[in-house]
Amino acid sequence: MIPFNKPFLTGKEVHYMYQAVYAGKLSGNGVFTKKCQSFFEEKYGFKKALMTTSCTDALEMAAILCDIKPGDEVIVPSYTFVSSALAFVRQGAHIVFADSCSDDPNIDTDKIESLVTEKTKVIVPVHYAGVACDMDKIMKVAEKYNLLVVEDAAQAIDSYYRNRPLGSIGHLAAFSFHETKNIISGEGGLLAINEERFIRRAEIIWEKGTNRSEFFRGEVNKYGWVDTGSSFLPSETVSAFLYAQLENLDMIQERRKAIWRQYYEGLKQLEEAGFIHLPVLPEYATNNAHMFYLVCNSLDERTGLIKYLKDNGILSVFHYLSLHLSNYYTSHYEYIPTLTQCDKYADCLVRLPMFYELKNEDVEYIIDKIRSYFVYKC
Repeated sequence: MIPFNKPFLTGKEVHYMYQAVYAGKLSGNGVFTKKCQSFFEEKYGFKKALMTTSCTDALEMAAILCDIKPGDEVIVPSYTFVSSALAFVRQGAHIVFADSCSDDPNIDTDKIESLVTEKTKVIVPVHYAGVACDMDKIMKVAEKYNLLVVEDAAQAIDSYYRNRPLGSIGHLAAFSFHETKNIISGEGGLLAINEERFIRRAEIIWEKGTNRSEFFRGEVNKYGWVDTGSSFLPSETVSAFLYAQLENLDMIQERRKAIWRQYYEGLKQLEEAGFIHLPVLPEYATNNAHMFYLVCNSLDERTGLIKYLKDNGILSVFHYLSLHLSNYYTSHYEYIPTLTQCDKYADCLVRLPMFYELKNEDVEYIIDKIRSYFVYKC
């Protein structure tokens, strides 16, 4: 069976974890935490980067920093992972779900302004598959209505919008290093802070509501409980693992992009024949090859394709279910919007195997089986 995902190890992860263990500093915010944070600040220009135990934690920190209160409205695409909405729900927000674009699973930026009310406080664009949302349009709406923007960049490491790194455009951003991402630490995440006004409070929230970071920098002579917060700071061994990955970012990205191009070139004739739709890359966006997906023309076709591939030794998966149709949302909200494009992707999108060690011959085999399914089964 060709797996959907296989975590890639560079070879130095365990070595750096060993160093962290024998340095006697395991609780976090040590040498490797600082190295990872400096990497992101220097390479992508974030004013401050804070390692977290997950992307969900980074989003929860962002929700606290946005000062969300019960009844505040937050605009989120329905086609996303639950954390994009849940982080704000935990602070009492009312989620307003937005539809996807007709040719792209990202949020339909042309419809965001129509969703803004006097209660709206935050817009959460999700860069699906590492491909940028139209951030100029989003930031223009945010500026017009004095809203905050939190980029959900879970899938978007090393991807750009008009030469600007994703995660550096909104007021705040969250990244994921889950084992399915390009760069991994098993679990793990990062909060990117792009405005000075959020930095001090973010450090306090990060350290369980205390000003412990200031104390260790010698800025105060004692530390205590000064704000809300939680245990968002990961173990030093998590950062040690991640740093080995970051050192090899360019190599990992180069290989993933080669696999992505091989899929695209091998499947584009099926798209031209009308059997499938392939990913669209807008002129303002780069491709970080986080995933390769295709969109079938119906749920039945999608179900049949996944089964056919599995029968031939290939594990492919569908992706998100529409959050506006989830049990939680429908049981807590009276108004359920109609989001046609979101539902299309929920029913028809298929993710193909994508990982560093996937061989060219395996990709060709997968392409061949997809062609066979549509030519002989449909």
